[in-house]
Amino acid sequence: MVNYVEMLHNYRNLVAKVDELCRKIRSEYGDYITCREGCSGCCRHISLFPVEAVALAAALHDLSPEMSARIRKPAASPSGEACPLLNNGRCLLYEYRPIICRTHGFPLLACREGEKSLDFCPNNFKGVASFTATAVLNLDLLNTTLASINAVFVASLDEFTLLPKDRLSLADALLLEFHS
Repeated sequence: MVNYVEMLHNYRNLVAKVDELCRKIRSEYGDYITCREGCSGCCRHISLFPVEAVALAAALHDLSPEMSARIRKPAASPSGEACPLLNNGRCLLYEYRPIICRTHGFPLLACREGEKSLDFCPNNFKGVASFTATAVLNLDLLNTTLASINAVFVASLDEFTLLPKDRLSLADALLLEFHS
């Protein structure tokens, strides 16, 4: 049997580092950040790497059967672009949300068509003319790291694991059966 808890070690380390960076940005620019738990205007039904899907399934596995069923119910019949984890504007798995959700709204540096650009929620950082280097998340590096962690995770799956090797919708991730 696959031991997903050990296999999620690299992913959980990345989440801890991302959370630490976001805490530092929040401590430096907190007065300029409106995005926080309960802010759901940008929450969409996204796709995830298998490693993030299994991390969500593991989180559901650790909840009471009642709470797990409550979270899975909207995932069984997702509606449009809305995130199936939202309930009255709040994420039901906020503590376990994917990396894209953790970083959304913060200053993200990305290279698009050879040009570097900085992006963040338009409701955040009003009046901020520039950012310190430590207050900007390098999206390309973060995505490359996450893709690498996912590749290691997928490579460590045995041939009997019935888990797609490509991306999964958030709803499909919530419907995964997790066996520790």
